[in-house]
Amino acid sequence: MSAMVLILDQCSKLVADSLLQFNQPVVLLPFLALNKVYNSGAAFSFLSDASGWQRWFFVGLTLLVSLVLVVWLRRLPAGQPRLALALSLVLGGALGNLIDRVMYGYVIDFIDLYYGTWHWPVFNLADSAITLGAALLVLDTLMSREIIPDR
Repeated sequence: MSAMVLILDQCSKLVADSLLQFNQPVVLLPFLALNKVYNSGAAFSFLSDASGWQRWFFVGLTLLVSLVLVVWLRRLPAGQPRLALALSLVLGGALGNLIDRVMYGYVIDFIDLYYGTWHWPVFNLADSAITLGAALLVLDTLMSREIIPDR
């Protein structure tokens, strides 16, 4: 799953980077546009205004988190498909954004959700996979503690 997320993410970023003009939205639906932006920070452009040190900080942090996820996945006992899927989604997304950071010094974002003049921060498929994986991790934790019944 991680490899599929990584491949889809990188292919979609290459297409967006080659076909879209920087910061020139292409409206698809009344709430969705494609808008190529470059994010040198983290989620929601956190630290994007820093002087450049953040690039290597996020590279190092992503490498560390990815290593932890790989070890966790390798040690995961059989019979935990939801947890395995969650970890794989986070890993694939993290690696997709890591490649951008190493190659370009920023992450290519292009999915722009909005309502009227309010816009969610522009994101990409890697960000979506990380978010979905994190939500599945929370769900798996709640279900494994029987806070939410499995059936």
